[in-house]
Amino acid sequence: MRYIVRIIEVALLVFLIAVTVQNSHMVEFKLFFGQVWSAPLIVFLLVFFVAGAAVGLLATFTYYLRMRRELTQLKKELRTRPASKVAVDPSDAIAD
Repeated sequence: MRYIVRIIEVALLVFLIAVTVQNSHMVEFKLFFGQVWSAPLIVFLLVFFVAGAAVGLLATFTYYLRMRRELTQLKKELRTRPASKVAVDPSDAIAD
């Protein structure tokens, strides 16, 4: 299985290098007030891919922090509650 994954990785690398070579011509990125940036197309593709990945990670990180804060609050609430008189779940013994 490890060899199949390595073969797929090498094939993907060769594919990406071929795409990079094919898209090496210069393009212009026009901004406001007449500003123009010129660079190879692959540079712009890479920059926008990284920016999108960073935005996605930031959105995921904020969700993670919110869920962690809620979990901490629920654990604190559970500790402060008085012990209930409900019978212990027998499946808890299996987990230990």
